[in-house]
Amino acid sequence: MNNGRLLKWNGHTHTNFCRHGSSAPMEDYIREALKHGFERYTISEHPPLPAGWIPDEPLMRELAMPEKELPAYFEAAVQMKRRYQERLEILVGLELDYLEGRTGYSEQLLEQAAGRLDDLLVSVHYLRGRGGMRCIDFTPHDFRDNLLSYYGTMEAVVEAYCDQVEQAVEWAGGLPGNKRLGHVNLIRKFHTELPEVEADQLNERLRRLVPALKRARIGLDVNTAGFRISTCGEPYVPVWLIKTCRAEGIPCVFGSDAHKPEDVNSGWEWFAGVIGSSPANP
Repeated sequence: MNNGRLLKWNGHTHTNFCRHGSSAPMEDYIREALKHGFERYTISEHPPLPAGWIPDEPLMRELAMPEKELPAYFEAAVQMKRRYQERLEILVGLELDYLEGRTGYSEQLLEQAAGRLDDLLVSVHYLRGRGGMRCIDFTPHDFRDNLLSYYGTMEAVVEAYCDQVEQAVEWAGGLPGNKRLGHVNLIRKFHTELPEVEADQLNERLRRLVPALKRARIGLDVNTAGFRISTCGEPYVPVWLIKTCRAEGIPCVFGSDAHKPEDVNSGWEWFAGVIGSSPANP
């Protein structure tokens, strides 16, 4: 909030450095943000992953930039920040993955970013599965073959995922700077194509996160990308969790998770409506 009104801030966006997004120039996203009246804008690209992190090497090349491109990404983002500083507050950020057993790799990336990083999202995209680590949001077919078959039931997959999210929050609490937990309900991306999960199970695990977020001083990415996914059709954060976090003083920041410029404003009106109906505890 800004002087009692809602600051128009997109806290989760991507760029042309993303191999599974648009090749449109970074500046096209900025221009779209200006067109829609954003006042603050976080550029939060996926950073590199450690070599061999997942067994599918061609897929891995689509998921994150190579290490050699990280300096160029920061240079481009800082350039946008300076170029538009009179018209838009741009935060240079990353969407950093929680990498079970390899958090040292991520911490080294943060050391490289020292002095240039304004904002940080910490997300869980990977879960141990058949043959090694697996991407939970690749395809429904891949989820069934490499995660559901490995754990046996959706309930077991959800438990493993939520364990990872809790570990991510605990780890991120020790990182410097401004932080948010990315798309907490990403596990539901393919829910219409997979066995249904008992709502009570997932909701109970999400409730357990609230005190952990508060202790760690980590905000919540209110990610609307799920609305754009045919197998999801819902935001990656339930409304009750947004309201609960706001009541506990946990920052809830809109994130369109734009992978192309036209998605920059996607979901804002829904977000503004939810925030307007759920006063925050100062």
